Parts: sequence; C-alpha cells; structure tokens
Amino acid sequence: MSPRAGSAGSHTLAFVESPVQLLNVLEWAHLHALRDPEAPGGGLTLVVLSPNDPMTRGQLRRMAELARDEGYEVRWEEARGGPGAPFHTIGGLTPLLRRARRVVMGDPFSRYVQLLLTITKARDLVVVDDGTATMEFVAQLARGERLVRWHRKGGRPGARDLIFAPVSSSARRRLTPSAKRHVEIFSSMPMDERPDGVTVTANDFAWTRARFGPPRITKGADMVGTSLVETGVVDGDRYLEAVRSLAKTHGAARYFAHRRESTDKLHRLAAETGLEIVRPDLPLELIARRGPIGRTILSFPSTVVHTLPLALIGTEVRVAVCDIDPAWLTRNASPRAQGFLSGVTGTARDVTRLSAVTAA
Repeated sequence: MSPRAGSAGSHTLAFVESPVQLLNVLEWAHLHALRDPEAPGGGLTLVVLSPNDPMTRGQLRRMAELARDEGYEVRWEEARGGPGAPFHTIGGLTPLLRRARRVVMGDPFSRYVQLLLTITKARDLVVVDDGTATMEFVAQLARGERLVRWHRKGGRPGARDLIFAPVSSSARRRLTPSAKRHVEIFSSMPMDERPDGVTVTANDFAWTRARFGPPRITKGADMVGTSLVETGVVDGDRYLEAVRSLAKTHGAARYFAHRRESTDKLHRLAAETGLEIVRPDLPLELIARRGPIGRTILSFPSTVVHTLPLALIGTEVRVAVCDIDPAWLTRNASPRAQGFLSGVTGTARDVTRLSAVTAA
C-alpha cells in the first residue's frame, strides 16, 4: 500500500468520468500527500461515474486498478445504466457528499458533477485537469461566464441547456472562491486568465514518472489520434488526408486512437493510410512512459501536446504538433474553434511546431 493512501479519509471525495481525470486525481493526491491518522489506509475515495462507451470503461477499469494499488478506495457507479440510474446514483452518493470536507472533480462542465455540487457543503473544492477543457473553464470562471464547452460555444442554447441553466449557474457560484470556500485548480495546462482567489497548482506528472519508465524508444514515429471529427469540428475527409500526409512525411507506423474515435473512421484510416491502429488500455501519458514509444510523437492540437513533454522529461522523445488548417473546419464548428485550437498549439512548451499539411 502506498504511503500516500492515508490522505483525507472519508472527508475527500473525487468524481471522475474519464481515465485522464482519474490519472490527474492520482497526480494531485501524490503531490499533496494528504494524511489523516483517523483513517489509516482509507485515504481518498474515488467515485467513478461510469460512461457507456466501452473503450472509456475499459481504460477506467485499468486506472481503477492502479488507484486501488495505491491504497485508495474506488467506488464504481453505473451512472448511466438506464433512465433511473442518475436518481439511484445521486441518492446513494448524497450521504457521502454531505459529510465530505473536500470534493475533487475532473469535469466542471459535466451536468452530473454540477448536480452533485448542489448537494455538497464541502469548504474545499478541487478541479483537476480534464485536458484542454480546463483552459476554457478557467477563462470562463475568470470572466463570470456561463459554463459551456468550447466546441459548443457560439451556438444557441438548446431546450436541455435552458432547463439545466439554474443548476449550471449554481455550480459556477460554488466554484467561485469566498470566505467560506477554497477553490484549487490542479493543472498542467497554460492559463492566461486566473480567477481571483483561486489557488493554481502545477501538475508535472511526478506520479507517472515515479511509477513508470523510462520507456524503450524506437526509431520511428507514432501518431496520436483526436476526436475533433467526432465532435463536429473537423471534416472527416480532410482529417484522413492530413493523417495520411503526416504519416508518409514522418514515417509513422502506429496510430494511437482517441477513446472517442468511431470504429468506422478508424477502419478507414487503417485501410487508406496503412497505419497500425492501437486502442490504448490506459491514458497515453502512461502508455508513452511505459513504452515502447516512437522517437517522434505526432499530434494535432490536443491535451497531449502539453502533458506528454512533462511525462517524458529526461527521455529523447520529441513531440511534434501539426496546426489545424481553417479549411478543415466544418460549417457547424464553433466560431471560436480555430482560435482555441491555435491557442492550444501556441501555448505548448517543449514541442516542435509543424505547419498544417495540405489536405485535398
């Protein structure tokens, strides 16, 4: 059992919905090394609000095993298992929420998390990284704007958005520091705007580097996939052509699929580019750290251009990021998409910038 397991006992609850969120909760706990003599070995309680996507569920189960190995309690909730699942989940978590002194969350945009925030009386709230979404959350909190994901911003709110608006507004207020509430953001992402009163703590992936690696490095290049097509930001044909061009130019052999990429798209990528499609069973930061991994990792603008250089400190691996050509964007893409993606690339440290490839 890890000495970090004795953290905050039943007083600290963490809610995660993705493998990366769970990884970053482990990084946060490792850094803070929280201890509670009244709860030996019963530190942090991780609550997994499980999605339905099979690949995400598989990665979450592997991450849950790592969390248990560290000595943390993991509570798996089938939060989306049917029409009555949300009521059952929230009802079962309410007693824990009311007792919790600290709540850690990975996605403040999540409606599930926002509902849970209306129940808790915790004085300490912690937001751990959920990738590039954290950058937008911080900016919106600093400006006092409503919480909405960057790739949806600019469109008219739907009926569900309007119904849920009071809950979202309440969550934003609770995530605003006050004399009675402390808010911390634990992130590896750059932040141009910092909300007043919020504590910002840097995530340098110390736990990942301490537990895994160093990796065996191969001579070739690997490519990291993105879900920009699935979220309606980038045209599928343009994306495929860009992947083919990058793979040919840099000699890439493997394509690490994003957990949200569709099966049909991945089959087409394999058939038309010759790339070996790899569906990782853990977040890419851990996959890369364990190895084997290519000497060059190719990526489009995404979280990994910020996290992989940190996870791979001390190795000879180079991370290269390819800009998104404005011509690749779909008609339905948010008006802010190009600026946001350019910002993700432009603020990345220790990466090689590649010009957008020509996609016919």
